[in-house]
Amino acid sequence: MMNPSAFGEALMAFVFYYPLFMAYLWMAGALYYWFHYERRSGKPDELPELDEYPTVAVIVPCHNEEAHVVETIEWLMASKYPDLEVVAVDDGSTDGTAAALRELAGRFPRLRVIQLAHNQGKAAALNAAATMTCAEFLVCIDGDALLDPSAVHWLIWHFRSPRVGAVTGNPRVRTRSTLLGRLQVGEFSSIIGLIKRAQRTYGRVFTVSGVVSAFRRRALHEVGYWSTDMLTEDVDVSWKLQTRRWDVRFEPNALCWILMPETFRGLWRQRLRWATGGMQVLIANWHGLHAWNMRRMWPVFTEFVISAVWAYAMMGVIALWLLGTVLGVPVPIEVPTLLPNWSGVVVGTTCLLQVATGMLLDSRVEKGLFKHYFWMIWYPLAFWLINVFTTVVGVPRALLRSRGERARWKSPDRGLLPDR
Repeated sequence: MMNPSAFGEALMAFVFYYPLFMAYLWMAGALYYWFHYERRSGKPDELPELDEYPTVAVIVPCHNEEAHVVETIEWLMASKYPDLEVVAVDDGSTDGTAAALRELAGRFPRLRVIQLAHNQGKAAALNAAATMTCAEFLVCIDGDALLDPSAVHWLIWHFRSPRVGAVTGNPRVRTRSTLLGRLQVGEFSSIIGLIKRAQRTYGRVFTVSGVVSAFRRRALHEVGYWSTDMLTEDVDVSWKLQTRRWDVRFEPNALCWILMPETFRGLWRQRLRWATGGMQVLIANWHGLHAWNMRRMWPVFTEFVISAVWAYAMMGVIALWLLGTVLGVPVPIEVPTLLPNWSGVVVGTTCLLQVATGMLLDSRVEKGLFKHYFWMIWYPLAFWLINVFTTVVGVPRALLRSRGERARWKSPDRGLLPDR
C-alpha cells in the first residue's frame, strides 16, 4: 500500500506534470501538421481548385435566434460556392425567429425554411433538415454564426478523398469586449485549434466543431445521422463516423465567426454541457474500443479519460488545501498554498509558449491575434478551474443521465453582444 507521503507526492506530480506533457505534445503535433500539410495551402480567401462542384446544402438549426439569424443567412447568401442551398430550421422558437426566417425566404429563393412546432433539440433539427434535401454534402452551422464566403470551398475540397466522412472548420471568436471574450480568442487558437491539428497528426479528432462542419451524406446515413439523446451531438457523430472508419479532417481555412459567452453563468452552462456530453459519448462508445481496428481512437480516448482523472486530482488538491486551512491535515498530504511558486512560473511560461505557438499558426488566417496575447496569462487560473469544476460535476451527470432522454436546447446565454 502506498504511504501517505508517496501518495501526496504522486498526486502533486500528476497535477503538475500532466498539463505540461500535454501542452508540449499538442505543440509538437500541431507544428508537424503545419509543416506537413498547412503551410502549402493558400489563404482563406483564395479558393482551392475543385474539379467539380457537388451539390451542397447548408443547414442552420435555430432556437430563439431572432437577434442574429438575419445576419447569418445574409452571410450565407454571399458564399462563393455556386448553387448553394440553405435549409433553416426553426426548432420551436418562442421569439421572432420564425417570422424573421419567413421574411428571409421571401428575399432569398435559395432559402428553405422548416418550422418545428415544439423544441425537439439541435440533433432533431439537423435530422429534419437532412431529410428535406437531396444534397450530396451537408454543411452545418449555428443560427448565430457568420460563415466566411470561401469556407464551403475549403470544406468540400477535402471530400475528394472517398474515405473522408466529415470536415470540421475553424471557429473564430467575435465576442471580444470583456476579459472572458479575449481569453476565448486565445483559447480557440492555442487550445482548440492546436489540439485539432495535433489530433489529426496522431490519428483521430475528438470532435468536429458543432458550429461549423461538413458531412458526406452517405457517411451520415451509414451511422444513423445525429443522435437525439446526446447533449453534444457533434462529439457523438464524430465518434460514430470514426469508429466506422470514416476519416474526419480539420480545415483551418474554413473560417466561421461565432459568438461565445462573456458571462460566467453562460460560460459555466456551456462548459458543463461539453463535459457532460463528452463523457456521455465516451460511455456509449468505450465497449468497442478494445478491438485492434479501433486503435486510432485509442489516443483521443486515453487523452479524455486522463484529463477527467486530472480534474478530479486537481479537485483533490483543492480539497486538501481547504481541509488543511480549516482543520489541518497530516504533513505528508498537506497542500500549504494554491498560490503559484516556481511550478506556477513553469506552467505560466508553458501556457504563454503554447498560446504563442497557436497564434503564430493561426496568424495566417486571422490578423491581429497577438494583441490578445498577454491576456492569456490568466487562462490557467480562470479556465482550468472552470474545466475542473465542470468535469467533476459533469461526469456523474453523464453516468446518471437516463438513456434515450431527448437532448433539448435552451435559449443561448452569450452575455454581451459582439464588438465588431
